[in-house]
Amino acid sequence: MYLLYSLLTAAGILLLSPYFLIRGLLQGKYLDNLPERLGWKFPPELRAQSLAAAQPKTIWIHAVSVGEVLAALPLAKQLKDRYPARRLVISTTTNTGQQLARERMQFADAIFYFPLDWAGPVRRALSATQPSVVLIVETEIWPNFLRECRRATVPVIFVNGRLSQRSYTGFLRAIAYSGGLLRGFLKKILNDASLFLMQGAEDAERLLALGAPKDRVLVTGNLKYDLALPAETPLSAWLAPELARAQRAPVLIAGSVMANEEPLVLGAFAAVEREFPGALLILAPRKPDQFNNAAAIISQAGRPLVRRSEISLNGSSANPLAKSGNVFLLDSLGELAALYRLADAVFVGGSLVPVGGHNILEPAAFGKVPVYGPFMDNFREIAEAFHDAGASIRVATSQELGAAWLGLLRDPQRAACMGAAARDLVDRNQGATRRVLTHMEKFLDAPGGLP
Repeated sequence: MYLLYSLLTAAGILLLSPYFLIRGLLQGKYLDNLPERLGWKFPPELRAQSLAAAQPKTIWIHAVSVGEVLAALPLAKQLKDRYPARRLVISTTTNTGQQLARERMQFADAIFYFPLDWAGPVRRALSATQPSVVLIVETEIWPNFLRECRRATVPVIFVNGRLSQRSYTGFLRAIAYSGGLLRGFLKKILNDASLFLMQGAEDAERLLALGAPKDRVLVTGNLKYDLALPAETPLSAWLAPELARAQRAPVLIAGSVMANEEPLVLGAFAAVEREFPGALLILAPRKPDQFNNAAAIISQAGRPLVRRSEISLNGSSANPLAKSGNVFLLDSLGELAALYRLADAVFVGGSLVPVGGHNILEPAAFGKVPVYGPFMDNFREIAEAFHDAGASIRVATSQELGAAWLGLLRDPQRAACMGAAARDLVDRNQGATRRVLTHMEKFLDAPGGLP
């Protein structure tokens, strides 16, 4: 089965290679990290340290993209503080995750790209990193990687694990299509992991139903609740006085907006603007390849546009926010979270279109009321907890989003009470990092890495 899996993945990459080649040439994606992903080339700091004599073995954290990097950040910091003599290395799969990891995890000894899931690249990556333990954030299941780690006696721990109903249904469908053949293969793959530390009971139950060993599946909570309030950035420090100088208020932030949500957000903003003509919308696309398309949509709507990438923050006298009706496009990475402190109302994207939603905890940590759409599969338990506590607002259309924003702006006392409930919910659910560290100690302190 492993050979068949490897052949199928190789065939899939081969079939898609023209797409990757075109995207790579046009947008600078995929091609630059391919040597790392094949294990042919690693960052100098990773290779140099792996060759050092008597080098303490490594803690390897894999966080596929932006959301996983943010979730892993508190855990990574505490691991580095608790085990300063060990190397801490971070891998990601996406370019955006790589960029954020380099910005936020400068305490790490090396940051690199996760290998393609074939035996050769995986073995070369293990040889370069020399890990004593591998932590995979959430539930990226790579059969060859897990098998090679087991063969090398390197424990793999899934942290902040989750398995959505949609993913679980997909596994069941694949098992059914294979005539049950995949069930045994999946059970074998799951048995190669040493521990699954899951976000919630439902995630654990679904994983057990797929064949994970009962004694290796535990519920430790969601690491994302343990986020620290982001420090003020040069942009947030610049923006606050500029807003006052331009007399722009209230401030609406639409964060992590996905493709096809931009017109919906602009429609909701127009409803707010009719009652609050000085309002400013800050629109932050989720992915860099959306930046130009979002700018075009804003311009096509007849609105003046201010792009973050065109602002120098040098304190010049010209105020780009002075023109009424313009929209501030946050075409940058790593600056959104700190801006939530300036918001009077927010919207968390990826939820008005069937993408699965994004993290509502970042605005909630600032006491802002998360407003989101019906598609929150990736954060369903968190969204339900906030909804049940009266700490969020769920909408289904552009019109409902505009009405939700207006409701909060017209009643600041209600907005403050709901925001306080949101912040309280974040505080009460913290502690997952501590629980994960407790379970990891037996792996990190045991000789050879295995308890």
